[in-house]
Amino acid sequence: MTALNIPMPREQLERIVRRMVRERLARPQPAGPAVPYEPNLVVNVSARHIHLTEADLKRLFGPDAELTVYRWLYQPGEFAAEQTVTVFGPRRRMIDRVRVLGPVRSYTQLELALTDAIALGIDAPVRPSGDIAGTPGCVVVGPAGVLDMTEGVIRAQRHVHMSPADAEYYGFSDRQYVRLRVVSACTTTFERVLCRVDPRFLLEVHLDTDEGNACDLPNASAVELMA
Repeated sequence: MTALNIPMPREQLERIVRRMVRERLARPQPAGPAVPYEPNLVVNVSARHIHLTEADLKRLFGPDAELTVYRWLYQPGEFAAEQTVTVFGPRRRMIDRVRVLGPVRSYTQLELALTDAIALGIDAPVRPSGDIAGTPGCVVVGPAGVLDMTEGVIRAQRHVHMSPADAEYYGFSDRQYVRLRVVSACTTTFERVLCRVDPRFLLEVHLDTDEGNACDLPNASAVELMA
């Protein structure tokens, strides 16, 4: 896809380089003791969005459609696309301008907060990304076509992306559930935060908009991961 050839912004490259430097310095060095590894924990809100297969992208936006970058996200290579869609639930309830995230995936998935699901009249279950078997569907409308999703509407399981070095620091493992404490005027501890460990990942927790509002995340003074 053309969008994937767009250079990654300087800020995102610097994040990756800083992580690599921290991980390298944390290893024992011949000339002296290791520098303690200090992870940089980031917590962000992931608003409603949709992931599309290439076939569904072309169905909604035309045979020559390619995702174009609107804004790069925190994770390397991930971006919010300029393209948006309208989604319809039962009895013609709708939400307009739902952002498409790129790059394209091997499955189409609509991720909502509970408030969104209620507004659409969809009983969306809490699922990890990609676990869409048996989930409800909806109707998605783009400028060039309509997609009748038979499944793929979920409330995304709150989760944390982390590298193997981050997992080692915390003593966590891939697919383990942990807790997140957000200190604010509405201090909240979130249970069952799913760990997703991969060398490509930067350390980042994703909450949905309802969760971010509940803990007043924009005004948080501290965040902490706990077993």
